[in-house]
Amino acid sequence: MNIKFENEDKVNGLMTITVEESDFKEKVEKSLKDYRKKANVPGFRPGQVPMSMVKRMYGTAVKMDVINRAVGEQLYKYVQENNVKMLGEPLPHDGNEAVDIEKDAPYTFQFDIAVAPEIGVKLTGRDKVDYYTIEVDDKLIDQQIEMFTSRAGRYEKAEEYAENDMLKGDLRELDKEDGIEISEAVVMPTYIKSAAQKKLFKGAKLGDIITFNPRKAYESDAELASFLKVDKAELGTHAGNFTYQITEISRFVKAEVNQQLFDQIYGKDAVKNEKEFRQRVADELKAQLQQNADWKFLQDLRKHCEKKAGKLTWPEEILKRVMKQNNKERADVEEYVEKNFEGSIKELTWHMIKEQLVADHDIKISDDEVKLAARETARAQFAQYGMSNVPDEYIDNYAQEMLKKQDNVQGFVDRAIDLKLIEKMKQVVKLNEKTVSLDEFNKLMAK
Repeated sequence: MNIKFENEDKVNGLMTITVEESDFKEKVEKSLKDYRKKANVPGFRPGQVPMSMVKRMYGTAVKMDVINRAVGEQLYKYVQENNVKMLGEPLPHDGNEAVDIEKDAPYTFQFDIAVAPEIGVKLTGRDKVDYYTIEVDDKLIDQQIEMFTSRAGRYEKAEEYAENDMLKGDLRELDKEDGIEISEAVVMPTYIKSAAQKKLFKGAKLGDIITFNPRKAYESDAELASFLKVDKAELGTHAGNFTYQITEISRFVKAEVNQQLFDQIYGKDAVKNEKEFRQRVADELKAQLQQNADWKFLQDLRKHCEKKAGKLTWPEEILKRVMKQNNKERADVEEYVEKNFEGSIKELTWHMIKEQLVADHDIKISDDEVKLAARETARAQFAQYGMSNVPDEYIDNYAQEMLKKQDNVQGFVDRAIDLKLIEKMKQVVKLNEKTVSLDEFNKLMAK
């Protein structure tokens, strides 16, 4: 088998593979003999079908299968042994006719191969990248404690309405036979858009009867239909006044900052006073915000590396054909490729730069580090709901469930690589360190 690879412009490769009869004859004969042993043809006992008949029935398909397998094996072997940085899969050479294997060998196969451009990005201490430290001040600590007290809060019964209270009552439509009647209808006057309608509830007491107009109170048809429990199409017939007799007033009360709250968040006696509580909150915020700062550093590192790499030449036509092949089920495949090609190239550039940095600095990850990435993800998801004291057993079980899904695993692998890359690059490049408030940092991220 003869293989020739042409790559004059470094990115558009043409591989030509010539297959001689000696490359496949022996394997084809062996496969046909195996077919003969298994062939079930009426009039012949198993294994006794004439070889001439087996060749007529299966010869062409077997020959094509053997040749295709041999060509594929040699193509990928050549790519690996010669370190060809192939992007995507090889494509049949554009414009070539299909090979007719009914004719005698030799057969010539040609493939278009997209080759990655050389990216010579090397980072040293002379490279300067911003690194932001987010200041944890009293305002930020107070906001976090406010969130804790809200999540641990409760509803208490009240006798007189105040802002943000929730009301339950009996709703009745006026001046209409068979009008709407709803028991325990929930109203939160705070969210009524009409100032005039909202004012009707000011100072209302348990048992009071208020006459108001829901159509004026609720601007959204969906919201009004939900409140009146009717279809939106029927709202036009319920535009009048209703009475609402208050049967219950519920007031949300935030939890107090005391030992009960400390124990609920961090476990029994883990925190014993408000000073320790604030310090624990501050430490957690620092750890969370450092993750944000590290993520921003990775984005700034990416921009620095992309600028350093400069404008690269890509095998655009072949890559577009690859994209079309990968999205051939889409009805708008042509439009989709044109719209997303530039973004794909940008992501591919960063992917290759990252691969080079990982290789240059011998960054490797273990199974334990992938599991750790899964555990951190699980812990972060619990933390979003204010559950910062989840036992390790629950974290481990949740992480193990996520790792059972193969789609999740690659994400955790990427996350583990990113974490090690961040730590390594913080040691390699010169950090232009800046301290900012969380608001300032969020503005930077918004850009």
